[in-house]
Amino acid sequence: MDFEQGLLDAGVTVLHGERVVLTRGEEQIFLLGLDDPDFRWNDNGSGSRIDPKRLRELAPQEAFTVLLSHQPRFFQTYVEGDMDLVLCGHVHGGQFRLPFAGGILSPDQGLFPTYDAGVYTRNNTSMVVSRGIGNSVIPVRINNRPEVVCIQLTRRGLS
Repeated sequence: MDFEQGLLDAGVTVLHGERVVLTRGEEQIFLLGLDDPDFRWNDNGSGSRIDPKRLRELAPQEAFTVLLSHQPRFFQTYVEGDMDLVLCGHVHGGQFRLPFAGGILSPDQGLFPTYDAGVYTRNNTSMVVSRGIGNSVIPVRINNRPEVVCIQLTRRGLS
């Protein structure tokens, strides 16, 4: 069975460059999802093939926006698209990590990738890169403990 079909059969909403709006009372959260591995939107000349203008069209600024994108290397594009929160993986901590230096290698970011694990913030955009729980083609992790990230959203402006 195709993986995506299995998700659909289980009732999962799969987002291909689309959004869903989560509503609770008067408040809304826009949840956007991008395809992976090679985004098929358009090539905006930056090589990212993600158009920040298209991201902004999918998520009006008055609503909190969560973007699901496997690729952390496009962080600047997510910032330009005014995303509030971006959830990524792909590098997953760098499979092999050196203490105090971080991940050693990412196929897309090269040696010592900038966005390997943790939280990165620029302007009003925060990106969380999860180390994940599995392995890549190499079934070993060195200095890279698996993790499940739990995020609690709270209403802005309230203490």
